[in-house]
Parts: sequence; structure tokens; C-alpha cells
Amino acid sequence: MLPFSLFAPYAHADNAASEMTLPAVTVNATSDASSASGVAQPAVDPNLPASVETVTREQFNNWSVVNSEDTLKYLPNLAVRKRFTGDLNSIIAVRGTSNTQSARGLVYADGLLLSNLLGNSYSFPPRWSMVYPEEIQRVDVIYGPFSALYPGNSLGATVLISTRMPTKFEASADVKAFTQHFSLYGVNQNFNGAQATATIGDKIGKFSYRLGVNHLDNTSQPLNFATTAKSSTPARPGDKVVNGAYFYNNQNNAPTAVLGVSGEGIEHTVQDQFTLKTQYDFTPTVQGAFTLGYWHQTYNSQTSSFLTDQNGNPVYSGTVNIGGNRYTIKDPTFAPSRGYNENWLYGLSLRTHQATGWNAEAIASYYDVSNSVARTANVGGPGNGAGVVTFGDGTGWKTLDLKATWTPPSPAAGLLNHALTFGYHYDNYFVDNRTYNTANWRDGAAGSFANSFSGKTQTQALYAQDAWRFLPRWKVVYGLRYEDWNAYKGQQSIGAAGLPYPESNQQHVSPKASISFDVTQDLTLRASVGRAYRFPTVSELFQGTINGFTIVNNNPNLQPENDLSKELSAEWAHWNGLWRLSLFQDDVKNAIFSQTDTTVIPNVTSFQNIGKVRSRGVEVSYQGQDVGIHGLDLIASVAYTQSKILANAQNPASVGKYFYRIPLFRADLAASYHIDERSTVMLGARYSGREYNTLTNTDSNPNVFGGTSTYTVADAKYTFKPTRSTQLAVGIDNLFDARYFVYHPYPGRTYYVQARFGI
Repeated sequence: MLPFSLFAPYAHADNAASEMTLPAVTVNATSDASSASGVAQPAVDPNLPASVETVTREQFNNWSVVNSEDTLKYLPNLAVRKRFTGDLNSIIAVRGTSNTQSARGLVYADGLLLSNLLGNSYSFPPRWSMVYPEEIQRVDVIYGPFSALYPGNSLGATVLISTRMPTKFEASADVKAFTQHFSLYGVNQNFNGAQATATIGDKIGKFSYRLGVNHLDNTSQPLNFATTAKSSTPARPGDKVVNGAYFYNNQNNAPTAVLGVSGEGIEHTVQDQFTLKTQYDFTPTVQGAFTLGYWHQTYNSQTSSFLTDQNGNPVYSGTVNIGGNRYTIKDPTFAPSRGYNENWLYGLSLRTHQATGWNAEAIASYYDVSNSVARTANVGGPGNGAGVVTFGDGTGWKTLDLKATWTPPSPAAGLLNHALTFGYHYDNYFVDNRTYNTANWRDGAAGSFANSFSGKTQTQALYAQDAWRFLPRWKVVYGLRYEDWNAYKGQQSIGAAGLPYPESNQQHVSPKASISFDVTQDLTLRASVGRAYRFPTVSELFQGTINGFTIVNNNPNLQPENDLSKELSAEWAHWNGLWRLSLFQDDVKNAIFSQTDTTVIPNVTSFQNIGKVRSRGVEVSYQGQDVGIHGLDLIASVAYTQSKILANAQNPASVGKYFYRIPLFRADLAASYHIDERSTVMLGARYSGREYNTLTNTDSNPNVFGGTSTYTVADAKYTFKPTRSTQLAVGIDNLFDARYFVYHPYPGRTYYVQARFGI
């Protein structure tokens, strides 16, 4: 529940009982000119039993936003693992969920699921690319699994993106260019990119539409470096003498040699996007919509060796002499890669929107990876030699959601004021990866079969929730979610051998409850508790090696994560804004994580269940308008999270240690000062504290490549609007060019220029 806006006069009705009979807020399409500026308005659903943070188009329009996930960059205790503009690994980290646990977050756009729940790692981010920032009206973030309306994947957070629909003819064009100068080890150069978006829309009688296209072309900074432990073995006669290596102490403080750019390397990505949304008002209270999304990407990951022989020729492999010591460089250390993929999103919705009484909603979606090809060379260096090619078409998911709600009349009869919700959910995820050897890694035909992995999961759920105002100042929201989960048709094939996996099926019930008390017209206290089950994804269960070199073990016997979350919060409308204080605790049994089982010989690395992980912490956030002086809007927060492993039978040394990549502190600030009606200057800051890159917390030198940095990053932007429909802007992210890492380097100082035109 977020019971009031940032402005006290609008926070409550004349009395608490009548306030609770107001219908749920519906986000209608508005133009920029007609939208209210400044701080966030009430949450989409006033009966949500959890903490909610909201950012509006008028707020993030003052930030350097290129991709949709950038709209979340200053929200409390939340970070997006975005390594560069166009990064496909941008997943949400929030509270006790790390930036590799992608299946603990949900992202919806107008009710359509964008979360990629095929797996649970940075390789399975939400499909942000199906929404571009110019069409977003607002974003609501719901913290924790306290609502029965959402599955256990809401354990971290649920992101609800609402887009705009036109009320009259409109067209716009937006162009951005950005550049960064990046220097680290043997790389010292500029990396550039650009993005262009065009939209057109109209409302003709009962029919409205919005059509948009987007093109992104960008080259990243180096994402991976080839490293090896500093050798103490003396070189032998005949070892090739090479130069160009760099040395540093790695995350474990061990002397390390950097040999070149490897792995993902320097990634050049080209992405094209097309979206069409149509809407038809069958009656004043019945509305249907159709959404079509298309996204296409090509990428080319360039690698390079820093090592050169005495003639200046690059060296990619072999036994070499570096500084008098012997090193052996094996293929495919510097293997380049490239690929492309094509994705389609289809969505249908039908809903009613009466102010009181019964309403119904039906939403169906289908996400289709219609074409996916990944190619990797077997050896480093230029050329068209042998390699492997992986096909991922036939992968995707389907969802269906049916929901009925009852909103009591206003004013309610007495105090028996119930807002009811009933629903049914269905989802089906399927993965099919096939890898072949090829004589020409760049564009050769598939040759001999290497391996394949496939499988499916299906979940059906029934849920009910009631928001009951049982006294003038008291409200309880309670609900129940029943889920039936099934994993089937799992199979692994390596060479000529095929291994089918047995079917798995589980059913669980998740109760939820919260109680809130309006202490005054401006202060509300709330206590929430919720059980949630996060079921294993199809990739955690069945998927293993997907290229020729890296072995990723699967685990078809995984148990679902079993979470009990609790939260105490206070929300106070004061000082031209809204304050929130939240205390939270998540106790997760059978947490799913990729780790090494140290109790068996040889050790086995796979997705495993960790006995128990406890995360507890506190968040303080504030959003305000005209703070101190007229024209100054603020978003500010500070959070402390302590996440520790309490039981782990497969890795006893990790018990009592901090969990993987959960910073102790996070803090964010976005200050926008409206100089006048045309000009706005924004200053932002993002801080992330100490975190660990190992479950045993052995990484003692985190602020280097391979580690996870403590960092403070400052941002700035100036926006000028010559007319109501024209905008020019310049911005800088990472103002002081901090060098910080999430294993991979984050971007250096990045300059942005933007021009937007509309009619």
C-alpha cells in the first residue's frame, strides 16, 4: 500500500473510510505537455501490500537515459548490471538479490511479461529492448514478494512499466550520440555509439495506435582480459621472447599477468527494434489492445593479444618467454565470436475499467526467439578457421493471465470495505540449444554435431487477495497463491549419447499478509509478511555446455527456493515530498546458486541448493519537489543490507560468510533543478559499498579487473527546451572517470548529446 501522494492535500479523502473506496489508479496516456511534472504519483494499485517506488517520465527525462533499464538507475537499494549501452546482460539487483540472480525479478510492460525466466544468471536479463524510453510514461517498482498477484520470482522486486498511448496525432524523432575514452592495461582509445528513435501515433474515434522504430549502434569498452598467474618458472632456450604483458595484483591479491583482450572482448552491437501497439474502446468501459514487438541484434566481439614477438607480430598461443619466465598460452584464449538473434513479442489484452464493482482482465503473451546463432572460433587471431556454432531458435515462453477484481462502492456501506482480486496464471518456458562444429567459424555451415540441451517448464497458479478496511485507520491485505510447477522433456546430448531427464512436479501454497495503520493523515505504518517459492528455471535444470570450451553443469534435481520475507515500513508525506523507512528480512531456504561442491572428489561445479541465506537491512528514501528552493526536485536514498549464508552442506567454508555480490551499502541521489520553464540541470550520484565475488569471501582486493568494486559515480545533464516539442541536451555519466568493476570493467566517463523533435 502506498496510501498517499507526495502532496498532503491530495493524500487522503475527507475521512479514511471514504478514502479506501477510491478505485485503483489507472495510468492513461497523456502527452508530455499535459502530464504533471515533478515527483511520482500514487502507485498503480493502491492496495499493494509492499513498499513501492515510482519514477515518472518527467523525472527520468532529466537523466541520461538511452535504454529502458536506465529509468531505474537512481531508485532505492536497486542497481542494474549494465556494462555498456546495448548490453544484453542488464539484470536487476535489489536488497538480498545479487546481480547474477535474474530469476528473482519480474519486469512487465503494460501487463506483458518481459522477464526472461529461461535461466537464472546475467545471461537471462529482462527483454528491455521490447520497450524504448520514449514510450514509457512511468515505472513502478514493488519490493519483495508480499502480493499474491505475482509469482515467487518477485522475491527481489517487480517492475511495472506503463507506456503512453496518444490522445491525438503525434510524431517524434529522438537522436542520441555518446562516446567514452577508456584506458586500462593495453587499451587506450575512444568507443562511440549512437541511437535514433522515431514514433508516430494517433487516436481516431475509438481506435488508437502507436508505432515506433529504434536503431542502436555502439562499441563497448573491453569487457574481458586474458589473465594468468605470474610465473616464477624460468624460461628455457627456444621459448619465444614476447613483449607487451601487463601485471597487477588480482582480486585475491595474487600477482597476475594480463595478456590481451579475450572472451566477449570489445563488443560491437547493432540493434533494431520495432513496436506497434493498438487499442480499441469497444464500450466506455471495455478496452482491447494488441502489441507487436520485434527486436534484432548482430554483435561482433573483437579480441586482441597484447603480446608481440621481436618482429612486432602478435602472438596468440604457444610457450613464450615474458620477462625471463615461462608461460604457456593455450587456444582458445583469444578466440573471437560473433552472432545474431531475432525476437518477436505478441501480446493481447482485454479489460474492463469501471470505477466500482466488478472488473475483469485477460492478458496473453508469446515471446519467440525465432532466430539465434552464436559463433566462436577455436583459436585466436584473424582468419576464418574452425569453430563452433550454436543455434537457439525454438526457445521462448508463453503466458496467460486472467484476473477479476471487485472494488466496493463509494462511500462504502459501513466499515466492511473489501477490495477483492481473484486470478489464474499460466506460463510455459522452453529452451532448445544445439551446437555444431564448423570449418569456418565466421559464416560456415554446421558440420558435425557437438552437443544439445533442451527442456520445458510449466506453471499454473490460482490466487486470491483481499484488501479490507476494517476500521477507519486500519487496513489488512491478505492473500493466498497456489502454484503447480512441472519440468519435463529435459534432455542433454553430447556426441552420439543422449541423456533424457525424468519429469519433476511440485505444488506449493504461498500465504501473504500485511496490516497498515494511518497514524495521521500524512503518516502510515505497515507490517508485511509473505511466503514465496521460486521454482528452478529450465536452464538451471537442463542446460549445460553451449559452446565448445566452457562446461556448465546442470542439475535436474534442484528444489525450489523457499523464502519467508518480512517488512516493517513507515511512509510519511512531509517537506514537499514522501519519506519511506523500511526494515526488511528475507530468509531463503534452498537458495539456488552455481557453486563448487567441495565435499566430493573431484569437486563438482553446478547449480546447487544452498541450505539457508538470510538477508536483512534498512532503507531510507525520499522523493520531493521544490525542496528548499523553488524548482529543485530530489530523489535520494541510502540502504544497508547484510546478506549471510547460514547453512551450506556442499561448501561448509562459506557458512557465516557474506553472500555473493550483495553490497553492504547503497546510496543514490538525483537532484534536478529547473532553472526556468525551458532549462533543467541535473546532478546524480550512485554509491555501492563492499561486496564479495566469492561465497567464501576470499577476494581481498576487489577494486580491480575480476573483482566487484566499491564505487562512487557522479552524473550530470543539462536539458534545454527551445519549444514545447523540442529538446536539446548534453550529459556526462561517470563524471570523474572512475575505473570500477563488476568482474568486467564498467564504462569510463561517457559524454551524451541529444536532440528530440515532435509534433
